[in-house]
Amino acid sequence: MRVALVDPAWHFEHSIYFGCREPHLPLELGFTAAMLQAAGHDTLLLDGLLGGLDNAALAAEVAGFAPDMTVVTTAPTYLFWRCAPPELRVPRELLLELDGRAGRTVAVGPHGSTTPETALRKLGCDVVVRGECEEVVTALAADGPLEAVPSIAFDRDGSVAITGGPATSTFVDHPPLRWPDEWVARHHHHHHRFDRAPEGPGAEVEASRGCPYHCSFCAKNDFRDGYRRRNLDALLPEIDGLLAQGVRYVYFIDEIFLPREDLLRALQARDVEFGIQTRIDLWKPELLDLLGAAGCVSIEAGVESLTVEGRAALDKKCRMTTDELAERLIHARRSVPFVQANLIAAAQDEASLVVEWRERLQAAGVWANDPVPLYPYPASPDYRKRWGEPDELAWERAHEHYLQQFSHFSDIQDEQPLPLPDLEALCGSR
Repeated sequence: MRVALVDPAWHFEHSIYFGCREPHLPLELGFTAAMLQAAGHDTLLLDGLLGGLDNAALAAEVAGFAPDMTVVTTAPTYLFWRCAPPELRVPRELLLELDGRAGRTVAVGPHGSTTPETALRKLGCDVVVRGECEEVVTALAADGPLEAVPSIAFDRDGSVAITGGPATSTFVDHPPLRWPDEWVARHHHHHHRFDRAPEGPGAEVEASRGCPYHCSFCAKNDFRDGYRRRNLDALLPEIDGLLAQGVRYVYFIDEIFLPREDLLRALQARDVEFGIQTRIDLWKPELLDLLGAAGCVSIEAGVESLTVEGRAALDKKCRMTTDELAERLIHARRSVPFVQANLIAAAQDEASLVVEWRERLQAAGVWANDPVPLYPYPASPDYRKRWGEPDELAWERAHEHYLQQFSHFSDIQDEQPLPLPDLEALCGSR
């Protein structure tokens, strides 16, 4: 089978999108392409932002390939499945541009994972994948009956058929990814790097997937949930390949980069700098020292709340006091040039406490952000506590609540976010 895999040309006007808006490597499509090729299928991999193509140009490339099946993502990259744009306008724009020239159309991403009927209706595609997509797309390419493919939703005689819950990929044995030289050369962005201006290309790599914690705000109930570590015999050749292409900085997209001495020792032996997201309470001082010695130059650490009560309300399962968290962050800063403590707007945290704590950390060279409001993503425990299981209006409900609750938003939201129906004017109606 001929399969096109497409990351659309993303744009975010009036979106609440929290994630980075720079181009990133489409890891989910890269892994899927590798599996399809191993199974003997012909693939075309396209990325609108890295390739400098708008959605019309992407559709023309797909049409020229004449695929039997086209896969479209509903989030800019695996890195942001947990905080994807709620609106489906961009993948819908691409699907409209394809206009019957794409073979069977398949959508992968967090929207179809959590609300498959809604994603199928809004996008107007043939199939949506639930959960992690690599093995499911490969099964679809075998071209058997849709009923035999696990973890998908599709239209069957006017009603939506769902073949099972969200898929979980094996992941641990995913092969080393190889990216086009021109993509790497264009990848100027060094994600979450603030210690100095980028020098040379950046890249994203996935060393682990999922998280063993279940914080109430984290949108991962239906995808990228169970924690798995990738084998080093696949991970290290991928990193070495990127370094051979001139990459100078790697960002690990792992939901939570846990202490892993064998990986840190291997990175220490390589000329590479890297960034991570993690929980600082899981790191002992000596492993933080090794993290810095291995080349880490950026830590984004989830603290979220500055009170025991606030962290308990968020189900953080944190065993450190606020003072201990501060000391551990300050220790990390001794060997890592940029360390950030992430804070969210928690009712238990008084404004004066936040100001005092931020000033203390910033005096020690640690950045603590102004607390940001929470968006109750339908895949989060927070959503389910408020409204129960997601239904066909789950995204609209979450979006309206967010817009009504807050008068200011995150630092990158310089445009007033619009209601979801306005953003999704091109999407299929109920």
